[in-house]
Amino acid sequence: MTRQSPLDLPIDRRRFLRGSLTAAGLLAAGGALAGCSGTDYSTTVTIGSRLSDKNAKAGLVDVVNLFTQASSKKVSVNTVDSTSFQENLNNYLQGTPDDVITWMSGYRLRYFADKDLIDDVSSVWRANPNSFNASFKDASTADDGKQYLIPFFYYPWGIFYRKSLWAAKGYEVPTTFDQLIALSKKMKADGITPIGFGARDGWPPFGTFDYLNLRLNGVDFHRDLLAGQYAWTDKRVTPVFDAWRELITYQQPQPLGRKISESQQALLNKEVGMMVVGLFVAQSFPEGPDREDLDFFPFPEMDSAIGMGAVEAPMDGLMMRKGPRNRAGAEAFLNFLTTAAPAVAYARKDPQAVPAHKDADLTEFPALVQKSAQLVAKATAVTQYLDRDTRPDFASIVMIPAMQQFLGNPRDVKGVLRDIERQKKSVFGT
Repeated sequence: MTRQSPLDLPIDRRRFLRGSLTAAGLLAAGGALAGCSGTDYSTTVTIGSRLSDKNAKAGLVDVVNLFTQASSKKVSVNTVDSTSFQENLNNYLQGTPDDVITWMSGYRLRYFADKDLIDDVSSVWRANPNSFNASFKDASTADDGKQYLIPFFYYPWGIFYRKSLWAAKGYEVPTTFDQLIALSKKMKADGITPIGFGARDGWPPFGTFDYLNLRLNGVDFHRDLLAGQYAWTDKRVTPVFDAWRELITYQQPQPLGRKISESQQALLNKEVGMMVVGLFVAQSFPEGPDREDLDFFPFPEMDSAIGMGAVEAPMDGLMMRKGPRNRAGAEAFLNFLTTAAPAVAYARKDPQAVPAHKDADLTEFPALVQKSAQLVAKATAVTQYLDRDTRPDFASIVMIPAMQQFLGNPRDVKGVLRDIERQKKSVFGT
């Protein structure tokens, strides 16, 4: 198979934002991101949204209705499919963007804050200091120490499985990596592919790498490695890929030709025994008995001195364009989002979402959502996922091809790490 250039890899919801002539053409054609036309911007708050899944769109409608009822302010929502949104956001923010924009935490946010394309919303945080936990504030803060995002929802990663399949086979939840391998061997002997895995989208393998590195080396090393402060040829990195090579034996074969959605469907169909994935997998399970059959457990312990307290839980929120046309309305909407009601209303429609607000009442939510919230609440550290915990260009241009190179030839760990380190120096300048 001909290997693609990093810049030609399939783009999905986590791809790096590229300001290009193609994006500019899409904007000009009116089919992608553009400010809401025919709108009285002095009286209307405009929202640019990448929440394009039907459940997500319905949830945002409910949030807007709550805000309109509470404030009597008009709101206009411009929804674009998530892929186009990401591809075009850089150009969109340099044009005439909407007042409020849905986006991601971590480096994904800092990228635009550093380019001075979004507005500081620290005043909203100061007015509502007790709405969110400290980890969400950190993930909303740019390099200048100011906040640029209001948290909305998060979705933890774990190892998901179907309870009915495990009950029928007598499988037990592993708490150590050795137990995970033993369980995988048993599943394989039972004729079941143990671990669902698809890497065609580029970004999904990051979740497996993150958890292996967190469990072997701890959260501080993990964050510093992704920040460019350690060499990828450091002796602590090789064991991460060695452990992954052991897992590959039990993952779905030929992952480079399979999308994550296909692996999620295999989990739904009981063709695989489990899957390292985010809570968004619930979107692939029909509401009712199938979704109620879905469960998860934390990625197992690999070193008792490090434990399994770190949890991967990417957080999404809303930011404000630089110099919003309706600043008063935009700030009123963002202040509204610091209350629990809108996050709860949204999460009732979107099965991947756990409300980010500290006071969100989850008592009437499905057990899966409640368990997800408890996992994060008890975590000793919360990470945001590789492509948010590092520079977007490093994640996209370096790490996606590197992961694909490793999965294509798992025996050449040293070669993969040398390539990453060489390119990391070019990106980070260190």
